[in-house]
Amino acid sequence: MKIAVIGGTGLIGSQVVENLTAAGHEAVPHSKSTGVDILSGRGLDEAVAGADVVVNLANSPTFDEASLAFFQTSMDNLLAASDQGGVGHFVILSIVGVDQVPELDYYRAKALQERILEAGRIPYSIVRATQFMDFMDAVLSWTADADTVRLPATPIQPIASKDVAAAVAEVATGAPLNGIRDIAGPEVFTLDEVGRITLTHKGDSRTVVTDPTAGMFALVKGDVLTDENAQLAPTHYADWLS
Repeated sequence: MKIAVIGGTGLIGSQVVENLTAAGHEAVPHSKSTGVDILSGRGLDEAVAGADVVVNLANSPTFDEASLAFFQTSMDNLLAASDQGGVGHFVILSIVGVDQVPELDYYRAKALQERILEAGRIPYSIVRATQFMDFMDAVLSWTADADTVRLPATPIQPIASKDVAAAVAEVATGAPLNGIRDIAGPEVFTLDEVGRITLTHKGDSRTVVTDPTAGMFALVKGDVLTDENAQLAPTHYADWLS
């Protein structure tokens, strides 16, 4: 199969391309660096020409309200080019629980991206993943100072990016789901617990303080970022840290 991977040079995209290529498919990465601009539309027609599948892994450069316009414009452009090019399957990567946290601009933007895809004419698949292990250091840094890291006790189910990429590649080469597949890590933690595990592993002496008002994830209510019925990935957080 010929598969156009939009955002194919990023954390997930580069691994998806690697996995697809290893499986014998023609996976072509596209991004601004390769001359494809999904906001202006420059290079899009050429990028999807002859592709059996388009995998859109491009992400908004910001997590604020501007992300809504990013996903609206980029999806409109990508779907138009893909429809014209005869693409038979369009795949996006989203977030478990994304439609349950309207307080977060970025989650509302990703939910909008899903709705745009569902309303289009191209057979589609949505892969929803839980929080990436790879981003935990960044999450901790948002509410950290020299002595403490303040984190809410929000339940999360961290997943390794390599497992996300494997699932996306699997879905991309299968029949369109015309629906959603949830994938998640094998364990549920609270975010403050993940903070303590991470700092201990790194030999970091800072103290994790449980603060229900700290950071972006403080706005998340309940356990909507976890899914006991998801397809579970094999990598445990302790193994990933090692």
